[in-house]
Amino acid sequence: MSTNLINGLHHVTAIAGSVKNNVRFYTEILGLRFVKKTINYDSPETWHFYYGDKTGSPGSALTFFPFKGISRGRAGNRSMSSVLFSIGENSVEFWRNRFKTFQIDYRGPFKRYNNEEYLTFEDFDGMPIELVISSQDERIGWETPGIPSEHAIKGFFSAVLSYGSFDPTLDFLLHHMNHKILENNGDRVRLYSGENKPGHYVDLLSHPASPNQLPGSGTVHHLAFQTNDEQSQKVMRNHLLQGGFMPSPVMDRQYFRSIYFREPGGVLFEVATSGPGFTVDENVENLGSSLRLPHWLENQRDEIASMLEDLE
Repeated sequence: MSTNLINGLHHVTAIAGSVKNNVRFYTEILGLRFVKKTINYDSPETWHFYYGDKTGSPGSALTFFPFKGISRGRAGNRSMSSVLFSIGENSVEFWRNRFKTFQIDYRGPFKRYNNEEYLTFEDFDGMPIELVISSQDERIGWETPGIPSEHAIKGFFSAVLSYGSFDPTLDFLLHHMNHKILENNGDRVRLYSGENKPGHYVDLLSHPASPNQLPGSGTVHHLAFQTNDEQSQKVMRNHLLQGGFMPSPVMDRQYFRSIYFREPGGVLFEVATSGPGFTVDENVENLGSSLRLPHWLENQRDEIASMLEDLE
């Protein structure tokens, strides 16, 4: 198998409840850029929000399907159980003070591995999030009022997947997804794909006594990995087919092409192309400013817009 088919994380897609709370938390409190307002292509009456860095580059984009009135879920095994963002090495006090200002309960800073320091908290739907301090992350976060670039969130640090036993998933990532082990302390193992740096990590946790994820608001729907282009995606899909992993056909998501499949531990994975990116239908300055629809749904714009929950 080619060693460069998977190159880090692409995006994470989660479930939210209140549209307004979701937008407020990720733009006003965490300071991510509202990169794209579009819809769930498979369920056009549902919003699909993308938050990220200046352009929503792969490895920075956290996306949500908000469902008004949905019951709250529960993080647990057989799921991506928490989202880890990367921040600068001198940003701990900034974020502690910001959380106090906005009355966000947080814990830490804690340490793990080689003195890796992090804060942990939840969004308004109860989704677990960590801010991990990294001196190796050279990415530039989105500067927004109240959050200067040196303290801004840079993108993902890692994706955390939880299981009763992570052995099947570990084997799958090592032998089918180009991952390598970076750290292993028994009940937690960190892997990376592409390069050994934030945005390329996956942490596997073994929690034998924990319940499985209960889907609902505040839970992750799927984790997307990055592949360079449609050719590398085709090679990856053929490899998965030969291994019996039943990937979906290639789907046009307008801003990237995607395939989906369940890994042996039960988590829904996606492999998405790096491009063309979010500037195909908006320029950089105007990203996220208006409802964007794929060309095949443009003739239904008025009907779709009337079904979407009001953002104002």
